[in-house]
Amino acid sequence: MPVYYIPEDFIIFPHPLLASEDGILGIGGDLVPERLLLAYQFGIFPWYSNEDPIMWWSPNPRFVIYPQEVIISKSMRPYFNQNKFKLTADNSFEKVIRLCQNVNRPGQDGTWITEKMLSAYLKLHKMGYAHSLEVWQNEKLVGGLYGISLGKVFFGESMFALENNASKFAFISLCKKLEELEFWIIDGQQPNPHLKSLGGRPLESKKFHALLKENCFEETVLGSWSYLFE
Repeated sequence: MPVYYIPEDFIIFPHPLLASEDGILGIGGDLVPERLLLAYQFGIFPWYSNEDPIMWWSPNPRFVIYPQEVIISKSMRPYFNQNKFKLTADNSFEKVIRLCQNVNRPGQDGTWITEKMLSAYLKLHKMGYAHSLEVWQNEKLVGGLYGISLGKVFFGESMFALENNASKFAFISLCKKLEELEFWIIDGQQPNPHLKSLGGRPLESKKFHALLKENCFEETVLGSWSYLFE
């Protein structure tokens, strides 16, 4: 399959099912909010490193988590029953994304969260589409995650932990709340052991995009989510 050129002059994408076997759909374009929102609406996301042009992806299969199917292991239950962590939402979005950018992860060389990416998601946060969850321990930010919410789908972007199980605590808390809000899925984009341990599983691309087509008719919960996690 060809890799398509994405022009900056027009906010347009090829059909996501035209992505290559590796999941690459196109190269080029920019990160203005309108383009990003259109991309996520159709299951396309940017992922590239500093020295590369912007690359747009739509992998098949997709790795997703159904909120009601999240796995809460026995080792995680005390974190909820004993209030070991405090949770907030949209309290420190920029701090969360910067920690996702800078915290080292085993097997990962460098970061894909460039300064341009960071600036773009900050704009989406101010517009009410991008959200963060923060995990606190003794008033210190020790974990969190961020992503994009459109309709009944949450598009997860990244998470971090400075204390054991802090990112799991954030993710499980997110699943519980999204289940209450009757969200359909969390898009984890591509498989990794962390998401798999929490209940993530592959979803064939055609089914994923059929769901996104239905999602276009669902209302988005815009604005700060802080009240949802009080």
